[in-house]
Amino acid sequence: MAAVTAPQFTYGWWSATWMLTRRELRDTLRDWRMVTPILLLTLVFPVIMTVTADVAQNFVNRFNTPLIGERVIPFLLMIVGFFPISFSLVIALEAFVGERERKSLEPLLATPLTNAQLYVGKTLASVIPSLGAAYLGIGFYLLGLLIFRGWTPPLILLAQVLALTTIEGIVMVAGAVVVSSRATSVRAANLLASFIIIPMALLVQAESVIMFMANYDVLWGIVLALIVVALILIRMGLSLFNREELLGREIDQLSVRGTLRKAWQYWSSVTPFDAPQRFAWANVYRRQIPAALRRQRGALIAVLAAMVAAVAAAWLYAGSLRVPADLLGALRTGLSGLSSDSFSAESFQALLPGARERGVFMAIFENNVGSLLLAGLLSMFSFGALAIVMLLIAIAPIGFIMPIVGLAGLSPLTFVAAFVLPHGLFELPAALIATAAALRIGASLVNRDPRLTLGENWLLAIVDFFKLFVFVVLPLLLIAALIEAFVTPAVVCAVYGCGG
Repeated sequence: MAAVTAPQFTYGWWSATWMLTRRELRDTLRDWRMVTPILLLTLVFPVIMTVTADVAQNFVNRFNTPLIGERVIPFLLMIVGFFPISFSLVIALEAFVGERERKSLEPLLATPLTNAQLYVGKTLASVIPSLGAAYLGIGFYLLGLLIFRGWTPPLILLAQVLALTTIEGIVMVAGAVVVSSRATSVRAANLLASFIIIPMALLVQAESVIMFMANYDVLWGIVLALIVVALILIRMGLSLFNREELLGREIDQLSVRGTLRKAWQYWSSVTPFDAPQRFAWANVYRRQIPAALRRQRGALIAVLAAMVAAVAAAWLYAGSLRVPADLLGALRTGLSGLSSDSFSAESFQALLPGARERGVFMAIFENNVGSLLLAGLLSMFSFGALAIVMLLIAIAPIGFIMPIVGLAGLSPLTFVAAFVLPHGLFELPAALIATAAALRIGASLVNRDPRLTLGENWLLAIVDFFKLFVFVVLPLLLIAALIEAFVTPAVVCAVYGCGG
């Protein structure tokens, strides 16, 4: 199969795409059974929210706490924009699978439009009504507040609500169009839509807490994060959409035996296209592991760059702080007052629960293994982002403490060489490889080998993760835990002294 090429977004390209969008919009607006409920709910809901705001304001005024009532209004403004999007999501869910059930999919796919034009045109035709309904609801709600309460929002708050509403609508519609292009029935698409609506509803709850606390600047960070998610979903849709697959897929069947057979093929072979081979240790380390690492090349570079950036950012941030002199003195005193008891199981108990019962070595090993396995699990639900976040949370403190050690009159490099380097020589490569493999699990949904299906790409990434974890990461973590428990304390004592 030929490699997938990026679409050329020229004027002619957009002209043909917009022609499809106009046709879809015309069909949508012509269906009164779809438009009427959306329009009624969009116009009735702001009225309900206006009454709710008035009732809430009167209630809190009885307790002389008008501030709470004032902060309810911006929250309801955001809710008024969110609900029409969730109502209108049915348009996006029917984008492709609805055409299939109406027997109009084949004529649509027979047009001279490219896969990218079909996908973008359908997405635009779903985004425009959803955002139109959201803006209509917000405008109607603001009009009611102006007439009945004389309240107008600050421009910055209005900009934040509109930005959140817009990007949340794009994220939900982009996800729904991806679902519609992969589902085989409207019923299945509606069930899968819960994986879109529930996370967004939880996000709205988090935004409500932020609004009640009046930390409005945090909302801009959420907007930026949602923009990244929207770009990922759009990229994922463009990568996965293929008219031949859409026409040929009538029903999806889950074959556990077939999946296990395919997983064993990936586990025992060098490339995903090889036949299953007999297990041999020499073959694993001579051919399979190097091949698996080559498949992680892009992810390894991305994770390494993120690690360097996190350490540098933490260093710069710590260097900009004004550290109290007594804290620097306590750091010097703490290092000079080290003793052999500083590295006992009781001392590690606060940082590593279970160190007293299982020993420092096992506590360190189990903690590292559990953290990296959790990163692999979370990567499946976050396009790999949470795997990187977990690693950066562990790595950034190294960059944060180094300038503070320097301010205390000590050598930062000596500090890191004593406390981190002995076991870090093994632990950091293990964390880098495991996180890169976890990142690839999430990224395989967006950037896939065109010779493999979506499921095969994802399964290959999961098998590679466990293959690298078992044969590379676990041995490195085992060595790192041994060194951290028995060698690193000796190195620290040799450098700083353990007089006690």
